[in-house]
Amino acid sequence: MAAKPSRGATVVCTALLCAAATLAVPGAAHADRPRTLAQVQAEVNTLYRQAEAATESFNAAEEKVLAQQKNLVSLAISLDNAQTRLGTLNDQVGAMARAQYRSGGMPDEIQLALSSDPDTFLDDASLAERGARAANTTISDLKSTKAALDGYAHAATAEWEALVETRKQSAAAKARVESRLAQAKALLASLKEQERLRLQRLEDETAYQAQLAWTRSDEAKKLAQLPKAAGDASAQGRRAVAFAAAQIGRPYEWGADGPSSYDCSGLTQQAWAAAGRNIPRTSQEQWRLLPHVPVDRMRPGDLIIYFDDASHVGMYVGDGAIVHAPRPGRNVTMAGAGSMRILGVVRPG
Repeated sequence: MAAKPSRGATVVCTALLCAAATLAVPGAAHADRPRTLAQVQAEVNTLYRQAEAATESFNAAEEKVLAQQKNLVSLAISLDNAQTRLGTLNDQVGAMARAQYRSGGMPDEIQLALSSDPDTFLDDASLAERGARAANTTISDLKSTKAALDGYAHAATAEWEALVETRKQSAAAKARVESRLAQAKALLASLKEQERLRLQRLEDETAYQAQLAWTRSDEAKKLAQLPKAAGDASAQGRRAVAFAAAQIGRPYEWGADGPSSYDCSGLTQQAWAAAGRNIPRTSQEQWRLLPHVPVDRMRPGDLIIYFDDASHVGMYVGDGAIVHAPRPGRNVTMAGAGSMRILGVVRPG
């Protein structure tokens, strides 16, 4: 006969079972298979990462839409000016044609032979020569204006077609964001309150362990040993840090760039705008266009770009910490610089 387990052993076993609890998540992929809390965390993180990448695509498309709209306005003004100029030149050419018709259009040598006053004719011929040059210039202007008008018309058509396509891209990116966020929300809603709290603790613990591992890395050790002069923020950097820190507690909102809410790159862009430096809107463009610096040489105000697709960004504030807008459902906060996978560092100024 098997020995009956002690009450203490039963409690321990129950606790271990809770720690490795499996969850059946309705409405999600493979809903028929129970999963661990760690698997739920991985799926939620993936959905939020996909949403953030789509958010940056949406931001880029919206920036492009604004630029294309400005181009269309500029082209419309140029088109209108060219049409006005063309009308004026057409009037001038018409007047010249009528004048030539009235004069009979005779060659100069015949008019000289028939003239009773050669001196007067020569004066008139000189004047006529200047008129001919003016006519040639007018005709040349007419041709170039017509060509410019055609160019503006073609450019405006192409720009409009590009604008329509960009708006489609923006709408598609928006749909992806909303889809991923809806999936994450449904996944979290399927959990019990206690499970959601445990998931939050697990997420915090994962970030803490990642930060701890990073502080032990060679680049973090070199950063800690960086001479003070080399690690000091610039005057602009200090202003950017002060702005970012002042936003702590404001909610994350995808596509937002303040003043009441932000997404990750909206926060960094506005922080540097407050410091007097215009930088690109998206984390990918910040990574692509801003000067790169080694991680072990970064200083407050620098931007840390995260993940292989450069889909997240935070501002380094010193002492191994960043200020960033994490994800939907969270507020702008301070976190460990190494709590996510670092792609690299850029320096706006």
